[in-house]
Order: sequence, then C-alpha cells, then structure tokens
Amino acid sequence: MGEAKAETYDRHPGRRKSAPPSSCSSGRARGPTLSAALPGKRKLAYAAPAFALAVVGIPVYVYLPKFYTDVVGVPVAAVGGILAGVRLLDAATDPLMGHLSDQTRTPFGRRRPYLALGAPLVAAAMFFLSTPPEGVPTAWFAFWITALFLAWTAVTVPYEALGPELTFDYRERNSLFALRDGMLLAGTLAAAAAPVLIEAVFSLPAGPEGERLKFFWMALLYAPLLAGTAAVCALAVRELPAAGAAATAGLGRGLWLTLKNRPFRILLLSYTVSAFGANLPATLILYYVQYVLEASGAEGFLLLYLGSGILFLPAWTALAGRIGKKAAWLSSIAVNTGAFVGVFFLGPGDAAIYGVLVVLSGVGLGATLALPSSIQADVIDYDELLTGERREGRYVGLWSIAKKLAAAGGVGVGLFLLGRSGYVPNGPQPESALFALRVLYALVPSLCNLAALAIAARFPIDAARHARIREAIERRRRGEAVEDPLRPGLWLSPANRD
Repeated sequence: MGEAKAETYDRHPGRRKSAPPSSCSSGRARGPTLSAALPGKRKLAYAAPAFALAVVGIPVYVYLPKFYTDVVGVPVAAVGGILAGVRLLDAATDPLMGHLSDQTRTPFGRRRPYLALGAPLVAAAMFFLSTPPEGVPTAWFAFWITALFLAWTAVTVPYEALGPELTFDYRERNSLFALRDGMLLAGTLAAAAAPVLIEAVFSLPAGPEGERLKFFWMALLYAPLLAGTAAVCALAVRELPAAGAAATAGLGRGLWLTLKNRPFRILLLSYTVSAFGANLPATLILYYVQYVLEASGAEGFLLLYLGSGILFLPAWTALAGRIGKKAAWLSSIAVNTGAFVGVFFLGPGDAAIYGVLVVLSGVGLGATLALPSSIQADVIDYDELLTGERREGRYVGLWSIAKKLAAAGGVGVGLFLLGRSGYVPNGPQPESALFALRVLYALVPSLCNLAALAIAARFPIDAARHARIREAIERRRRGEAVEDPLRPGLWLSPANRD
C-alpha cells in the first residue's frame, strides 16, 4: 500500500486540484459508517475492563500511599518521590506503547493481544505490591510499583486506543465513552467500598495486622476480575479495518505530527491542568478527613462523590447531545469547582457540610471524564484528515502521559509538601500541616479548574465542524482536494494513493 501524505496544503482558496482516476481509490478497507450505532452488548464488552482497571487503580492512588507510610513504614516523602518517579518513567513508555500498538499487525488485531496478555501481569504486580514482607519496605514498594505501571501501560494504552475506532458518529461516541467511564466510576465506587466490606466479611482485627490482611484479600479478589474482563473484551470486541492508512511515521515524527494538531494541544493542556488539580483530593482525602475534619469513614465520602458522578452521567450525556460536548464539559467543570471551593473553610465537626459539598461537586464528575474522551476521538478524526492515517495509539499514548504526569504532580507534590509542612504519621498535626492540607485539598484543585476552563474555551470542533471533517476525509480518499474545516482558505491536496 502507498503511504498517505501528511499535511499537503494549497494556500489558494477555492482552487481544487484535479482528482486522480477512480481506480486509485479502490481496495481501501472501510471502518464504521458515520451514522453507525453500536450494539449495546458490544459497548458493554468494551467498557467492562474499565471497571476492573478502576478497582485496581483506586488502591494505588488512594489507599496504598497511606498503607505504606503508616503501616509498612516507608517515609512519606519517599512514597511521594517513588510515585512521582514511576510516573515520569511513563513519559517514555506511554508513547512507545502507542506507537507499537498502532503498528502491530496480528490475526487478532492491533489492540486486543496487549489487553489479553497484559492484564494478568497487572494482576500479579498488584498482588505483590499489596503483600509486602517485613524488612525491605522501600525497595519492595519501588520495585513492584514500577512493575505495576509498566504492565498497566501495556494494557491501558491499547485498550483506550480501541475506543475511537469503534464508531465515528459524533453523538454515539458520547454514549460509548459515557458507558466506559461510567464503568470506571462504578469500579472506583466498588474499590472505595471494598475495604469496609472486606473488614466486615472477614472480621479483620484493628491495627497493622488487620490492614495487611485487608490488602491481601483485596488483591486476591481483584486478580480474576481484571483478567476475566480483559478476556471478555478481547474476545467480544472485534477490531474493525482501519478507515485510513496504517500509521507509517516513526516514533519521533509521529509524536511531532500529533502535537502539531492544534485542537489536540488545546484539549491536552486543559485536561492536564484540570487533572493535576483533581489528583490532589484523590491523594489527600484520607488525610483531610482524619486530620482536618477529625472524622472517620473517609470511604463513605468517597462513595458519595462517586455515586453522585454515576447518577448524573446520563444527564450530562444527554446535555452534550443538545448543546455540544465542549459546552457540556465546561459546564461540568464549573459545577465541580463551584461546590468544592467551600471545602477549604471547613474544620472539626463539619463532616455533614462536607458530605453535602462532596455530593454537589460529584455532580459534574462523570462528564469531566467521559466528555474529554469523546472529544479526543473527534480530534483523532481531524488528524486523519491531515495525515491520511489512523493513529489512535499515538494520541492515547500522549493522553496517558498527561494523565499520569498529572497524577505524579498530585501524588508527588501533594505528599512532598505535606511532609515538608510538618506532617506527623498517626499523631496530632501542627497547624502548618492542617493549613497545607486545606490548601492542597481544596484551593489548588479549584484554581486548576479555572485555568482549564480558560484554555478549553478556545477548542474549535463542534458537531457541525466534525461532520465537515468526516465529509472531507471521504472526499480526500476519493482523490479530491478539500478545504480544512478548521482553517478556512487552507486547502489539502489529495492523499497519495496506489
């Protein structure tokens, strides 16, 4: 097959180059049609691994840091530094995994082999991470958290790259990613409830021994769930033939072409800024509830937050179909931020008020996850128009870097600053640590969301422009010169064809 030519332009408005003979466009495998609706069973099979990955993810982000600092005995600054370090390692592995995924060719497709083979490795690493021996806590944590994130990358990048390939319909993508990210929230909800349920079912003792048993049982239950849902997805969700040419650019040039996509740069920057702020509360909620509110049951507040997000996600999906993805996404960020600012002013005895604010801020949670994923799929279509290639893996690789670096900032910076503020494990906290907790938990995330709103306001793709992008892709395949829907007056010459 001939290689699609990337970004060949003609600056003369209205001037078209002659189309090549129709025989040149024969033999191109087609993907789903623009208006195709996905069967519900197929959507569910695709979404299922998100539930299991979230069930694993929550212990890593929320429970394991406190378990390793307060039970296993790793210094809080060391935990923060190690977590930040493995996130930085992902800056190399994520785009590499996206590149490999785009170029993999097997009888089972590009994405599914990684999902089926990588999920058991994630489960194994999670088990060993949750069952540390006595005597080498820091080295054990560093080794197995690194192994976990390497295996995680090998699964999540191909898995997320599979989604944009399943439908090209602007609104159908909303429902697909709402289901996937709704399952992610449901998995997060299950993970938040799991510690309490395991303690009750197995009558675990209080103290360090009970905490170790709790993590052992969580890991033992998670392993078959992760492997099973990954197998279901790999068997049930067949990859469709690529609508565009196979990705041919090398790793470096492929990433350069990806970053030249202006709508993607806007989306990526706004999402990263918002995600950085969102990861601070996820990391610090256990500390905030125990030491600032002087309350127990942080898991219950997390359940309220996630439950609110799941409950309102269908409404946000419907709203996005009416007013557009961008407007709905910005509205969800505004709702989340407006409620969460008040958390800064709370203190001992304010647990009930905190619960109300948590529910209100959770209203927008689902949309802040699902809508950026749906918008990203539209951005990938624009990349196909410019390059003639389908390069979901590269985009998801960079997207994954953004998520993980945001988490590295949230976990690493949050725990580092908490340690520097005078935090005392399992003891009364000085006023400096309490103030740092309130600032990091409430004010910094709210400021990040305001910055993300300002950046995302410039995003240019709506339903009408997306329809023109898909039409231009089809015309360019047929050998016509087309005008760039996002840059009037800029013409793209026909893609090179065999």
